[in-house]
Amino acid sequence: MSKISRRDLLKTGALAGITASLTSAEVLANEPKAVSKTMIGVPFERREKVRFGIIGCGERGKSMVNDFLGIDNLEIVALCDNVRKNAEECKAVIEKKGRKSPELYTDGDYAFQKLVTRDDIDFVYIATPWEWHAPQALAAMEAGKHVGVEVPMATTMKDLWKIVDTSERTRKHCIMLENCCFSYNELLVLNMVRDGVFGELTHAEAAYIHDLRWIVNEGRSEGLWRRGWHTKVNGNLYPTHGLGPVANYLDINRGDRFDYLVSMSSPSKSLDAYRTKTVPKESPKWREKYICGDMNTSMIKTAKGVSIMLQHDVSTPRPYTRHNHIQGTKGTFTDFPGRLYIDTGERSHRWTDLSKVKDKYEHWLWKKLGEKAENAGHGGMDFVMAWRIVQGFNEGLVPDLDVYDGAAWSAPFPMSAESVAKGSMPIKFPDFTRGKWMEKRDNLK
Repeated sequence: MSKISRRDLLKTGALAGITASLTSAEVLANEPKAVSKTMIGVPFERREKVRFGIIGCGERGKSMVNDFLGIDNLEIVALCDNVRKNAEECKAVIEKKGRKSPELYTDGDYAFQKLVTRDDIDFVYIATPWEWHAPQALAAMEAGKHVGVEVPMATTMKDLWKIVDTSERTRKHCIMLENCCFSYNELLVLNMVRDGVFGELTHAEAAYIHDLRWIVNEGRSEGLWRRGWHTKVNGNLYPTHGLGPVANYLDINRGDRFDYLVSMSSPSKSLDAYRTKTVPKESPKWREKYICGDMNTSMIKTAKGVSIMLQHDVSTPRPYTRHNHIQGTKGTFTDFPGRLYIDTGERSHRWTDLSKVKDKYEHWLWKKLGEKAENAGHGGMDFVMAWRIVQGFNEGLVPDLDVYDGAAWSAPFPMSAESVAKGSMPIKFPDFTRGKWMEKRDNLK
């Protein structure tokens, strides 16, 4: 030991510290080598009519069926749900609209495996509990189908990599259907960002803050499975609604990328308090132990140095917000309600209403589809998203969102839990694009 210099000792100590800080997510960040070509820039094959198969006919699936039926050149040929009543209700809605009756697959949890093998399906839409997203998306791609999956795309880093690899190998798209990317304000602000209104972007904020206490405690629908995640994971269980639009503003995977994340959670108190107030003492819910903090806050740093605050809270009584905040050298936008502040050289602390820029920056999708979208799901964003997918097939377009977006936006689910468990240690993001993120390209044009 006496022969080891102070410099060598410091080097050794630093190396030990780096080694000790390696996490499972960082190991996975050393992405496997691609066995096939990238799916970036790959268009849909042209089809005049797009044939859908739907897996999951619960509340979300039923809602989207109504929006799908508003698109003339979309045919729903098959429905799958392990609760036959759900599938029959969706079938009745389709028939009431005068559309061809779809075939039902309701024989247990794995009935979807039969649906995806049909040779008359082009696109499989998945709206099932989160743990089923990955196996169902993988089965559909292996059967030669393009896939649209509800959020999050998957809940583990291992499954996210499986989806990316399978998409590349099968040459089938797997799109995470982040409807908030198609919302009116998000698309308007995206146009403003691209026009340089906010200058050079430096910071963003994204969130899913939504009081769901009554929904996750219901004895039906999401209440049958969503509350269970609060007993298993302490982190951000639903990162993509706020993060997806912000990633578009920042050109994530299109000139920048998420680099690393740190995360911390508040105490878990609100679901317990709600249970005390509303749940009978004889209910089996009293055997549940909630570990997910009421508020999870993560900070993400991008390769170009932009900071992003990402939050999740579905347990406390407060108004809904996704934050949807973007900040630059010339001004800022923040939502709920949507408002602007642009540097005009005057000293002012007053917000500007979005209506003043609507005529100049309203996105073409909303100019075209606004009237049709008025009565559709989630303020119209669901219809716009569905219409755009069908247009992609009709015209042979590259999808606006690709498998790499879905993987990157879903990754904070497992990463935040790991960071929280390790005392808010920084966790490296994988590069799902395998270096392609540096190539500048536009989406939602």
